[in-house]
Amino acid sequence: MDQTVGIVGLGIMGGAIARNLVERGWRVIGFDLDAARCAELALANVTIADDAGQVARSAPVIMTSLPSPAAVEEVALRIASSGQPSRIVIELSTLTIADKLRFEAILKQAGHIALDCPLSGTGAQARNRDLVVYASGDSAAIARCSDLFADFAKQSADLGAYGNGSRMKFIANHLVAIHNVAAAEAMVLAQRAGLDPRVVVDMIGPGAGGSRMFQMRAPMMAEGVYQPATMKVSIWKKDMAIISEFAADVGCATPLFTMTQPVYAQAMAMGLGEQDTASVFEVLKQINVTEPRAAAGRNEAPGL
Repeated sequence: MDQTVGIVGLGIMGGAIARNLVERGWRVIGFDLDAARCAELALANVTIADDAGQVARSAPVIMTSLPSPAAVEEVALRIASSGQPSRIVIELSTLTIADKLRFEAILKQAGHIALDCPLSGTGAQARNRDLVVYASGDSAAIARCSDLFADFAKQSADLGAYGNGSRMKFIANHLVAIHNVAAAEAMVLAQRAGLDPRVVVDMIGPGAGGSRMFQMRAPMMAEGVYQPATMKVSIWKKDMAIISEFAADVGCATPLFTMTQPVYAQAMAMGLGEQDTASVFEVLKQINVTEPRAAAGRNEAPGL
């Protein structure tokens, strides 16, 4: 396929993907409302477009990585009104199924092919091409994009009907929410026990109790440094609300996931919204400072 690709949304994920594709020989046409992000990516040899319409006029395949349903719908409308022949438009964001279907409908009416392809991985993983692409929709279009996916992700799969990509992402994020809080709780327990947090990171991560989230976020907890954020608490709260809605729609109880929600809510209340989600460590640490004996005797997040 033509090695020209458009990317609308040059934030943490889109920006990392753009850099990796340029390094792999792709001509990347990018756009973001943030002029500073555009200037930064221009220095990395990304061609900056004036708007999403120009991206559609310049690239046969377009990826969108955007922060809100409103932004996604606006970009879909811009691409649909660009007057271009059929484009493959790959939506990478985490949105509700209803939002994804609205995106598809807008583009399909204008003769374009929409793919639902959310990503599993953080911004740090995006920088290292350590992502998984959950692709769904038109199988022929997904096959055409296999080389593209291979140049910014470690794995991709055609999951069938449009929307299945998002469903798979909800399952992945359900686990991330739990593993992240579990890692924070373990690190607080280790701290209370007087263990060196750096040694805990080195010894627990590779063992049976480790997880990808522990390996990625426990070092941040050990240092107490949560920026630059690979996933901001404020954005993560939006993703969790989507998962809650999804679980309710399919009639599935998620007790562990539900128990993590007050922890993230408290992180927001503590002003940690712009910090990495590893900052939930500070929530659990505060609980143990303010009411350690009560916390030890309860099975729920105290004080939240």
